[in-house]
Amino acid sequence: MLAGMKFGGSELVGLIVAVSFAAGLNVYATVATLGLLAHAGLLDLPAGLHLIASWWVIAASGVLFAVEFFADKIPAFDLFWNALHTFVRIPVAALMAYGATSQLSPEKQLLATLAGGAIALAAHGGKTAARVAVTPSPEPVSNFVLSAGEDTLAVTLTWLATQHPIAAGTIAAVFLVMIVVVMRWVVRAMKSLFRGAERDLVSSKQRNLNAA
Repeated sequence: MLAGMKFGGSELVGLIVAVSFAAGLNVYATVATLGLLAHAGLLDLPAGLHLIASWWVIAASGVLFAVEFFADKIPAFDLFWNALHTFVRIPVAALMAYGATSQLSPEKQLLATLAGGAIALAAHGGKTAARVAVTPSPEPVSNFVLSAGEDTLAVTLTWLATQHPIAAGTIAAVFLVMIVVVMRWVVRAMKSLFRGAERDLVSSKQRNLNAA
């Protein structure tokens, strides 16, 4: 993603994985962090991502990050906010992956774009599922702590991806595996719950028929 830093194949993969995951958690924090790192001289963005280094983009991302910082910590409203951002985080992550791989062949660039969007979708889905789980809690502390942790992880992963892309990509990959495992467990639990409810309904109908 960072042409001036001469990333090789595995480093580029790690970078895309980490930044896409971070964007799935908080796209505004991710974009603002990349832009600020570029202005600090710690990052040489490729031509396809030069727009991120614009002060207008950094300022807009910073303002939106400030809005999200509070909106994402309000129980119930955070579910609406995250649902709305399905149409922001995933496309932006895909576009960043596309711009990051402009030096590759069209086939590899398309693959990177799809991967970036898919990784952001997984991160976004895990974030949303976690919110659904904690929102029924009567106290707001769990939402605040969870959201603050997501913000911190997004910024940290983005920074780490520019310095140690393989390590950052590995960390993001571990989180992806955890999300997949948890989501599969949830799906199985839901299926088991529905099967149990269906059996109870059939048994109830059978008892009513026998009683009649």
